[in-house]
Amino acid sequence: MKKYVCTLCDYVYDPAVGDPDHGITPGTAFEDIPEAWSCPVCGVDKSNFEPVDSLPV
Repeated sequence: MKKYVCTLCDYVYDPAVGDPDHGITPGTAFEDIPEAWSCPVCGVDKSNFEPVDSLPV
């Protein structure tokens, strides 16, 4: 499963870890997170995340 990064604050969503503090269990793919979920660091919605492998190096 791919990791996704917030384009505003650089928080990385790792599906192996999930976001248990916000009800997202480990093993949850980014695509399966509810649309109402937001970045736990800066609060933006899912549309502000990009796959880690699509970022420039």
